[in-house]
Amino acid sequence: MATLVEPSFDENILRALCETDCGVPLLLDRIKQSMISCREAAAFLKRRAGVEDEYGRAMQKLARQAANEYATSEAKAGSFVNAWQSSMRTHEVMAENRIKFAARLNEMSEELTNLAKEVDKNRKSTKDLATRYERTLQESENITEKAKTRFDVTAEELERLLLQKEGESLKDNAMQSRSPVNGKRVIGKAVAKGGLLLKGKNPQNIQRQEDDIRARVSTASDAYRKAVTDTQTIRQEYFNFQLPRILRAFKECVDEIDLGTQYHLARYAFLCESIVHSDASIISPTDENSPGLKAIMESIDNRTDFKTFMQAYIYAHGGTNTRGPRRNGPQDEGFLPPIPPPHHYLANSPSPSHAPIADKGRPTFGVSLAEQMARDDVDVPLIVVKCCEAIEKYGLTTQGIYRIGGTHSKVMKLKERLDRDLDSVNLDAEEWSSDISNVTSVLKLWLRELPDPLFTSSQHADFLEAARNENERARHIRLHERVNALPDPNYSTLKYLMGHLHKVVQHEAQNAMSVQNLAIVFGPTLFGQGQPGINGQLNGMADASLQNKAVETILEHYTDIFVDEGEEA
Repeated sequence: MATLVEPSFDENILRALCETDCGVPLLLDRIKQSMISCREAAAFLKRRAGVEDEYGRAMQKLARQAANEYATSEAKAGSFVNAWQSSMRTHEVMAENRIKFAARLNEMSEELTNLAKEVDKNRKSTKDLATRYERTLQESENITEKAKTRFDVTAEELERLLLQKEGESLKDNAMQSRSPVNGKRVIGKAVAKGGLLLKGKNPQNIQRQEDDIRARVSTASDAYRKAVTDTQTIRQEYFNFQLPRILRAFKECVDEIDLGTQYHLARYAFLCESIVHSDASIISPTDENSPGLKAIMESIDNRTDFKTFMQAYIYAHGGTNTRGPRRNGPQDEGFLPPIPPPHHYLANSPSPSHAPIADKGRPTFGVSLAEQMARDDVDVPLIVVKCCEAIEKYGLTTQGIYRIGGTHSKVMKLKERLDRDLDSVNLDAEEWSSDISNVTSVLKLWLRELPDPLFTSSQHADFLEAARNENERARHIRLHERVNALPDPNYSTLKYLMGHLHKVVQHEAQNAMSVQNLAIVFGPTLFGQGQPGINGQLNGMADASLQNKAVETILEHYTDIFVDEGEEA
C-alpha cells in the first residue's frame, strides 16, 4: 500500500481509514465541516475589510476636509498652521494604510471563497468516482447472487428427479409384496415427498430429463463460478487500489482546505500586527529626522506666533484707530511724555538662560572620529563622554531609555548648542536632566551623522558575514576579530559606548531595555543607513536582522571582547 500514496501522505492514517467500514462518509463529513469553517473565515474577512475600508475613507475625507477648511479660514498662522497641516497629512497616511489593509483582506476573502469552491468541486468528482466504483461492485455482487440462485434451483430440480427415480424403483418392489391399496398409498407418499412424478413416462424419458437437468446444472455452476471470480476480482481491485486512492483524494481535499484556511488566518494575524506597527511608526517614527505626531504638536511656538501676529497687525492697523484715546499729544493739552520701559523688558536684552552661544569653531556633528579625537587630543570623543555620563547619572532607571525618542525641537536645540560650544553646555541643568531622552536622541543622532559609520563602510560586509554564523561561539569569535580590526578611533569609541550600554543592561529590571532591545535600537545606528550589504546592494533594511545580531553578540560578550584581565568591566 505504500506505493499507492505519495511520500508526504500519512500512511498510518490511510491504513486506518481503509480498515474501517466508514472511511468515505467520515472524510465527506470532515470536508463539509472544513468548508463551513473556510466560508465563515472568508465572510469575517470580507466584513472586516468593509469596516476597515469605511474607517479609512472616512478618516481620509475628514483629514482632507479639515486641512482645506483650515486653509480657507481665518485661524492662526505661523507654526500652528504648519503643525496642523502636518498632522492632517499624518492622518491621511494612516487612512491610506487602512484602505490598503482593507484591500488585502478582500483579496484574502476571495481566495478563501475560491478555495472552498475548488475543494467542493474536487469533493464532488471524487464522490462520483467512489459511487461509480461502489455501484459496479454492488452490481457484480447482485449478478453473483442471481447465479447462485439459478444454480440452487437447478440443483434442487436434479435432486427431485433423482428422488423420483428412486421412488419408481421402490414402487415396483412394493407392488410385488403389498396390496394395491397400500401400494397407492406408498406411491402417493413418495410423490408428496419427492416432488415431481411424471406418470406414464418410461425410464428412457426420465433418463433424457436427467441428462438435460444435469447439463443445466453444469451451465449454472460455470456461470456461478465465473460470477464469483469476477466479483472477487472487482472486490480486490476496489479495496486494494480504488478505495485507498479515493480515500487519499478525500484526505487531500481535507488537508488543502484546512491548510489554506490556516495560512490565510495566519496571514491575517500578520497583517493586523503590521497595520498596528505601521500606525505606531507613523505616529512615533524611530527616525529622529522624521518628527512624529507628538513632536509636530510640540513644535507649535505660541510665543513666536503671537509676536509675529502682533508685528503684522501693528504694521497693518497701526495709526488707524481714530476712535480710541490718543497716546501722544501736545503738553499744553495735558499730554505727558511717554514713560520709558523698564530695562528688563527691552527686547534687546535676552534672558541669561537663553543667551546665544558663540560658535567656537570646533563642530562635532558630521566630523570624522579621527579628526575630532586628534583635534581635541582625546581617546574618546568629548560628546560621547559628556552624553553618556549624563545618561548614567539621570537615566539608567528610566523605562525605555534609548528606545523612546526626545522632543524634536529640543533635540535640534541641544545639537546646535553642542555643535557651537560643547564645553559650555551643562547637561546637569533642569532643561536637559528632566527629560534625558533628549540627550539619548542627540547621542544617536551624532552617531548617525558620522561621515563613516562606527563599524566603518569598508568592514560592513565582514561584520554581517560574521553575524550570519549560526554557531554562537563561532559568531562571537568572528565578531571579536572584526572588532579588533577596527581603526583605533573607532575601537576606543566602540569600547566606551559598549561599556555604557553594558551599564544600561544591568538596570534592565527598571528600564526594561534588554540586550536585544538595545541591539534593535543601535544596529542601524552603528552600521549606518544605506550601507552596501553582503551582496553589494544598498539593502540596509534587508540586513537589519544581521546588524542587530552583530550588536547583540558584541554587547553580550562585552567583557570577553573589551575588558582585559584585571581590568574592571
